[in-house]
Amino acid sequence: MLAEIRIDGLGVISKASAQFHEGLTVLTGETGAGKTMVVTSLHLLSGARADPGRVRLGAARAVVEGRFTTDDVHQAAQTEVGRVLEAAGSDRDEDGSVIAVRTVGSDGRSRAHLGGRSVPAGVLGEFTDPLLTVHGQNDQLRLLRPDQQRNALDQFAVDTVAPLLARYSKLRREWLDARTALLERTEKSRELAQEADRLQFGLNEIDTVAPLPGEDTAIVADVRRLSDLDSLREAATGAMSAIAADSDGALDLLGTARSRVETSDDVALSSLGPRLDEAIAIVIDVSSELSNYLSGLPSDPNALDSLLTRQAELKQLTRKYAADVDGVLAWADKARARLSKIDVSADALAELATRVETTQAAVAAAAAKLTAARVKAAAKLAKAVSTELSGLAMGKATLEVNVREVLAGPQDSAPLTVGDKVLHAGSAGVDEVELRLSAHSGAQSLPISKSASGGELSRVMLALEVVHAGNEKGSTMVFDEVDAGVGGRAAVEIGKRLARLARTHQVIVVTHLPQVAAFAHTHLVVDKSDNGKGVVNSGVKTLTDDERVVELARMLAGLDDTETGRAHAEELLATAAAERLRA
Repeated sequence: MLAEIRIDGLGVISKASAQFHEGLTVLTGETGAGKTMVVTSLHLLSGARADPGRVRLGAARAVVEGRFTTDDVHQAAQTEVGRVLEAAGSDRDEDGSVIAVRTVGSDGRSRAHLGGRSVPAGVLGEFTDPLLTVHGQNDQLRLLRPDQQRNALDQFAVDTVAPLLARYSKLRREWLDARTALLERTEKSRELAQEADRLQFGLNEIDTVAPLPGEDTAIVADVRRLSDLDSLREAATGAMSAIAADSDGALDLLGTARSRVETSDDVALSSLGPRLDEAIAIVIDVSSELSNYLSGLPSDPNALDSLLTRQAELKQLTRKYAADVDGVLAWADKARARLSKIDVSADALAELATRVETTQAAVAAAAAKLTAARVKAAAKLAKAVSTELSGLAMGKATLEVNVREVLAGPQDSAPLTVGDKVLHAGSAGVDEVELRLSAHSGAQSLPISKSASGGELSRVMLALEVVHAGNEKGSTMVFDEVDAGVGGRAAVEIGKRLARLARTHQVIVVTHLPQVAAFAHTHLVVDKSDNGKGVVNSGVKTLTDDERVVELARMLAGLDDTETGRAHAEELLATAAAERLRA
C-alpha cells in the first residue's frame, strides 16, 4: 500500500506531500492545478522514463519520494518485494515500510534509491510492480492493442493459463532450437563438413601429443636445470663435503663447540648449548636435502635431448592453437563441443529430424491446450465484464471476447501444424484475442477500437479491473480520469465500482466528476496559488467533511458559494454513503 508521497519541483508543484489510507482516495482540483503531476510522480516511482521537461521551471531537479507498506498485500507480492529488496541490499525503515526515491535533473539525468540504496530505475519498477498499478489516460489506449487484450484474458484466467503458457513457451524454444539446428546442418552441410574436418584434424594432432596442463612451463625449468647439470652436481657435492667431512666438516666442528660450552661452569657460556643443538639439527636437515637433491639429478645423458624434443612438440601446438599449453587444451575443449553440434552424418541428421518432429508435436499439443483454456476463460470473462458494464450505465451493452487462431503467413519462418491447420507459433501461443463491444441488444458487435467511445473505453477498462480484482487483497490501483467522457448516472455507477474495488485494494483516483468524488473515503484536493508575480504553485491538501462539501459544490459547475450547490453536494455525499452501505 502507498502510505505517503512527497513531491518537490515537479511541474507546477514546488513542494507537496500527502498521506494515503486504505479504501478509495480521490484527487480533485481545478484544471491546471497539477492533479496529473501526482500520477506522473507515481509513474516515476514505477521506473518510467524520466522527462526533464517535467522539472519545475527554475528548479535544478525534481524529487519524488514514496513510502510503501507491504504487510497488507498478498503473499506472492510480499515474496517478490522481499526478493527485490534483498537483491538490491535495501533496508526497511524502522516501522517496516520501504522508501523509494526518484530524482530527475533538469539536465535529463535521473537517479533512483530504494531503501537507502542507489539502484537502477528498473529496480524501482521491479519493486513497485506487485504493489502499484497506474492507469493513465494512455493506458486506456493501450487496451486497443491486440497483445493487451490477450493479456487481459490471460490475467483473468491466470491460474489456468499461466502454467499452460509456460509449458508452451518452453517446448516452443526446444522446437525452434532443434529446427534451426536441422536447417543449418542441412543447408550448410558442405561448409559444416569442412569445418568438422578442420576441427577433427586439430584434435587428432593435440591428442597425439597429449600435452598436460602447465607442461610447457615445467619443461622450461627442467631444461634450464639439465643444461647446468655438471655445475649443479659439483656445487651440491662440495656443500655436502663441507658439512660432513670427518675432521673439519661443519657437523664435526659444531659438535666440538657444543662439547666445550656444555662442560663450562659459566652459566652464560653453557646456556649456548641448546642453540648449538639447533644449529646441528639444521645442518643435518640440509645435508639430507642435499643428498636427496643429488640422487634426484638425472643420470641419463639423453634426458636433456628427450626434454628438448618434447618441448619442440609442444611448441608446434602453441604456434597453431594458442599461446601456451593451457590455451591449447582450452581450444580442444571448445573444438569438441563445437564438433558435437555439427555432426552432418546421416545418422545425426536423422536423429535431429526425429527430435524436430517430436518437439513440434509437443508444441502443437501444448498450443491446443492453451487455446482451449483461453476459449473457456473468454466466455467467463465476457459474461463477468458485461455484468459490470450493465452497472456502469451501459445496461444493454455486451462484451465479447473472441479467441482466434492465427494462420501462418507465406513468410512465416516457423509455421506450426495444429490439427488440420498451419498456424503462426508466436511467443504467447497461436491465438489472438479481440475484445468486441455491442452497444445495445441487436447491435452488431465491433472491435472496441471501432465501437467504443472514450467514455465507453474507460468503463470497459474499469470493468476489467473490477473483474480481475476478485477477492484478492493487495496492490494499490491508480486511475487517472477513468471517468473521462462520462457523466450523470454513468458517473455515479463508476463511483460505486471504484468503491467496490476499494474493498480489496487501495484505490487512488484523479477525477473531475463530483459523482465519483462523493464515494471517496479520503478526499485530497490539489490547489494552485499565484504569488502575483506570475509564479504558480500547487499543493495537496486533505479535506475535512465541511471542506468536502465546498469542493463538491465547486465541481458542480462552480456552485461552491451558493446554498443550492452546497445542498446538492451534501445530497451527493449522503447518497454515496448509503450506496456504499448497500453494496
